[in-house]
Amino acid sequence: MTAPSVEKIFGIESDREFNEMCLEVFQFQAQENLVYNEYLQHLRVESRDIEHWTDIPFLPIDLFKTHQVVCGMASDHEAIFSSSGTTGNLTSKHYVRSQELYEKSCQNAFKKFYGEPSDFRILALLPSYLERTGSSLIYMVERLISASKHPESGFFLDDFDRLRSILHSQTKKKTLLIGVSFALLDFIEEEETGLENTIVMETGGMKGRRKELTREELHQKLKEGFGVDSIHSEYGMTELLSQAYSKRNGIYHSPSWMRVVTRDANDPLTLLPTGHSGGVNIIDLANLYSCSFIATSDL
Repeated sequence: MTAPSVEKIFGIESDREFNEMCLEVFQFQAQENLVYNEYLQHLRVESRDIEHWTDIPFLPIDLFKTHQVVCGMASDHEAIFSSSGTTGNLTSKHYVRSQELYEKSCQNAFKKFYGEPSDFRILALLPSYLERTGSSLIYMVERLISASKHPESGFFLDDFDRLRSILHSQTKKKTLLIGVSFALLDFIEEEETGLENTIVMETGGMKGRRKELTREELHQKLKEGFGVDSIHSEYGMTELLSQAYSKRNGIYHSPSWMRVVTRDANDPLTLLPTGHSGGVNIIDLANLYSCSFIATSDL
């Protein structure tokens, strides 16, 4: 079966087009993804009976730890993204058939919310991700840094002095500092700093390096430490090829080909209306060659 059009996926502009692409991608994956096909059989779901995206079953995310969730052959991949995990724990693996598809998703989403990467000096403080292989976040930020074309853009493992010097150097471009939460806290604990024309974006949590904080507590500490009015956030995961962004208060927005809904915690096949707590289901149509309909373990 021929794969749906990538251009149509990234060109979605309405709910109608989103629904049409969901159905097209679902039919393709129901046939070409053996893991998803078997899951649908267990649910006794006939793909031809699905008429709206709200009727599409979501694949449990843990299957990325135990199976190769791919359309076609797993050997037809260009990269493998893997999740972080402690020794002995199973980690998720995402077999990426097209790195170009991932790059388009990342770049298009960033442009939608922030504009051209070339308008920014991009500084990355992502130690826990740099210290392992297979991080989709590192791959994404590498491409954004490359697209920024600024000589000072780059990664900083633990050289806080050099990072602080660059943050305070003069530039006509806006600066984006993206960092894993614990590293940003470590940075401001050494010395608080007042930044101008700079976006501070947190991602990734504490990774067991520091005590967990509520988002409100984390953002308050970061605002005070960096001297900024708001903290931005990036939301992504190994099993997704798209990201959502928050510009303030932890309220996230996703690109038009990605949608987040909640499911009933006691009845995982039932979706809940807006305003109700539940399990998080994500549609990511950029996951064209794996599975676009994922039931995460988040609440």
